Amino acid sequence: MKRWFAAAAVTAVLGLSLIGVAQAAIDTYEFANEAERARFRELTQELRCPKCQNQDIADSNAPIATDLRREIVRMLGEGKSNEQIVEFMVDRYGEFVRYKPAVNARTWLLWFGPAGLLIGGVLVMGVLVLRRRKEAAAGVATLSAEERSRLDALLNSEHADKKDQ
Repeated sequence: MKRWFAAAAVTAVLGLSLIGVAQAAIDTYEFANEAERARFRELTQELRCPKCQNQDIADSNAPIATDLRREIVRMLGEGKSNEQIVEFMVDRYGEFVRYKPAVNARTWLLWFGPAGLLIGGVLVMGVLVLRRRKEAAAGVATLSAEERSRLDALLNSEHADKKDQ
């Protein structure tokens, strides 16, 4: 009986998860050749959906993504280059529409900021380690003769206690 209940539950979950797929629209476009189809795939994977914000327009089911795909097909049919199509989309929707923004003065921090933070973190860690090493070396060197003899006696007594156990 438990097996039947588990099987029914799994079937229900699978059925519910497929509802979204069943309602997804499938775009069909006619291309002049395979090179144009490859350019379409490349462009739709390179551009971000303005509504979804974390999906490219190739994978998005948002109405605006459908419109953008249709616009790309239209511009490909007019013979526009990939750069012209991307420029058109950036002019219309802003630099955000690109997954890989161009390297310029406005996006310099975006491209090189993480590397700068990583290098800065490594430098800070290096300075801290060197400072601690110096403090540790200075701490041992500043012990008086009496303190050193007490330290040796403590270490020897602990060593002797461990041997006895």
